[in-house]
Parts: sequence; structure tokens; C-alpha cells
Amino acid sequence: MVNFDIAYLYIPISIIVAIVYLLIDKEPRTRHRVIGVFLLSFLVISIGISSLIGFVGHIFFADQIAADIGWAAGSPFQREVGFANLAIGVLGITCIWLRGNYWIATVIATTIFLWGAAYGHIMDIIVHGNYAPGNAGGVLYDDILVPLITIVLLAAYVRTAKKVEKGM
Repeated sequence: MVNFDIAYLYIPISIIVAIVYLLIDKEPRTRHRVIGVFLLSFLVISIGISSLIGFVGHIFFADQIAADIGWAAGSPFQREVGFANLAIGVLGITCIWLRGNYWIATVIATTIFLWGAAYGHIMDIIVHGNYAPGNAGGVLYDDILVPLITIVLLAAYVRTAKKVEKGM
């Protein structure tokens, strides 16, 4: 059986979905629109869907996920992380309907959670030499890159929105 880390797919899928959407969409491809489509794709897929999958894993397959991370099974941390994933997943998915400052709040909450998780993974690597796939694999990269990408996209989106409002 091949143990594939799905975390490696979220960023590429977010990019592919945004590109396909822009290719079939009839709206003008302004800089602001393109950035917005990429941002929404990351909010929904790399944050929303990935966090909902994390919720399912941490709640319903807790022992398997703990083993993949290199941690002992049966810890209540699983439930806490699972429900934090649920909250962030709901934030990401509901970005489809809720815009503006909601996107900012979603990026802030996600960044705090994921960079905090990344810190925990890195410390576990340094202190305990834990290179388990669920600790040092795709999840660690996503924990660092997804917030970074969404912050950059959000900043560009806000900046281009101001230019659109000014008629530039």
C-alpha cells in the first residue's frame, strides 16, 4: 500500500482550479479579478477543504493520524486540533458567500493556527528528531506556505481594490 501525503496536493489544486475558472469565466480578466479568483481558490481549497479533511482525520481517525504525526495515540489534543480544523474549514468554505473583511479574518485565523502548528512541528523535529511524514512532510510545508500565499494574495487583492475604486 502506498502512503501518499494528500497535503502536497492542496496548493497545486488551488492553482489549477483558479486557472480553469479563469479560462471558462466570461468576466474581464483584470488584475483585481485574477488575484481575487486565486485568493478565493486558496481560501476554499487550501484552507477550507483541507481543514475539513483535517477535522475528519483528527476526530474520526485519531489514532491513525497520531501515528502518522509520530505522536502517541489517545491524546485529547486530537479532539482540540480536530475542532480547530473544523472552525477554519468552515471559515474557508464560507468565503464563497462572505467577502471583504471576512476574508481578512479568515486569513488571520488560518495564519495564527497554521504557523503555530508549523512551529510545533519544527520544534518536534529539533527536540525529538520527529521526521514522521505527518510531522515533517506535506503538512509542514502547507502550514508554512498556505498562510504566506494567502497573505500575499490578500494584500495584492486589497491593493488592487483600492485602484479599482479610484478608477485606475
